[in-house]
Amino acid sequence: METTRATRREWLGLVTLALPTLLLSVDVSVLYLALPHLSEDLGADSTEQLWILDIYSFLLAGFLVTMGTLGDRIGRRRLLLIGATAFGITSVVAAYATSPAMLIAARAALGVAGATLMPSTMALIRNMFRDPKQMATAIGIWFACFMGGMVVGPLVGGALLSTFWWGSAFLIGVPFMVLLLTTGPFLLPEYRDAAAGRVDLASVALSLAAILPVIYGLKEFARGGWQIDAALAVVVGLVAGVVFVRRQRQLASPLLDLHLFTNREFTSALGIGLSLGIVMAGVTLTSTLFLQAVRGLAPLHAGLWLIPQTIAMAAGLMTAPILARRIRPPHLMAGGLVIAAAGLFLQTRTEATGGVAPVVIGLALTSLGIAPTMSLTMNLILGSVPPEKAGSAASMSETSGEFGVALGVAALGSLATFAYRAHLAIPSGTPAAVDDAVRHGITEATGAATGLPGPLGAEVLDAARAAFTAGLTTVAAVGAAAFVGIAVVVAIAFRHIPPMSAAAEPTDDAEPAKI
Repeated sequence: METTRATRREWLGLVTLALPTLLLSVDVSVLYLALPHLSEDLGADSTEQLWILDIYSFLLAGFLVTMGTLGDRIGRRRLLLIGATAFGITSVVAAYATSPAMLIAARAALGVAGATLMPSTMALIRNMFRDPKQMATAIGIWFACFMGGMVVGPLVGGALLSTFWWGSAFLIGVPFMVLLLTTGPFLLPEYRDAAAGRVDLASVALSLAAILPVIYGLKEFARGGWQIDAALAVVVGLVAGVVFVRRQRQLASPLLDLHLFTNREFTSALGIGLSLGIVMAGVTLTSTLFLQAVRGLAPLHAGLWLIPQTIAMAAGLMTAPILARRIRPPHLMAGGLVIAAAGLFLQTRTEATGGVAPVVIGLALTSLGIAPTMSLTMNLILGSVPPEKAGSAASMSETSGEFGVALGVAALGSLATFAYRAHLAIPSGTPAAVDDAVRHGITEATGAATGLPGPLGAEVLDAARAAFTAGLTTVAAVGAAAFVGIAVVVAIAFRHIPPMSAAAEPTDDAEPAKI
């Protein structure tokens, strides 16, 4: 059967789908700039600031599976528009919050609303673009828009915060959502699984009980090292996950179709995406801290130095589908990962007293190198499942990414801390209180060193900066080795996939849901 190729309507619909994608990345990057302003205005203490930052990602990760499956049942366009409405309204509430508790509650609601947007968007792309080459191009554009938001976010956020109050950072998304609600009903088709049953509420509760404690525990490990309450949270989540899986096997209409994991391409792509997230989360964390704590850059200036990384990744995402028409995807992905490993090897040449070039160029090369794997694995994930399961597949991909980030920050962040303490040589004569603070980390060391008299403060700070640089190079070396290993896995796991120009055309003829 001939492939149904996308028309002008589908490509215009892709522009509409890019709006929430752009918004979500802008929203994340702007909040970090707005945090000092809103904290001062609302009187938020350090614990409340952490919850303002974290509650969004907690609930986003927790509800992705539920929302992906819900979209398959009630219609992806319907869920997308419902989520966009909720996101717009809640953004206004957040902008005019009068207390930390009110802002935390609004951020929680934004997380739930955000969980409707990503799976619905990706599932609609799967349904709108049946031709493999067109779908790969659409996914590349979608990813590039997300990365574009990371570039635009700090610039737009800085301009708004210098002119208006902190609430303007939350209002950025309102016009985007209004435009989506205006154009979506006309440009986006509706798709749903007509054979899907009702949503099992017990499974929803179990999925939250499995995901939220694990994410929370991993974040706490990354923030404060080994803690008994964080370990218990992870254990509780894992136990709930086992119960969740058992329940899914017993249901005629499970919340998550476990049969998806019997597809080798699907599970391999998920695992590779998780691995990339782990490495990149750790590398980005240490690189950002290096720019600020070692090189002394303000957060905005550090963000500007990360723009080359974002541009490189966007370029890689856009060109990957084109290159995959001539180069076999496993070769393209493996080659890109070798380039990524070279970028991290360059980071291992970083010195505490040198410039930022090894970090910035290394990140750019790494991002350029992983882009083909990011784009093509998503294409494999969506292309390997039936159209009616696209929402579930997209939600699993997003959830895997969230776990990858949490694991990367916890594991590689801990590795950086271990290397920092192993290489730390505190000058003799340093007061015990300062010594203890310096051993906790580079941020504490920076604050403690400024209170020391004479050259001792500079010596302590130099020692901390040299130790942290050793931590950064250690993480980069481990990441480079991991990318080489992932490249080998990719080359083997996907060796059967031909260039996209020769790929077999899809034969499904599932029709859109009648509305």
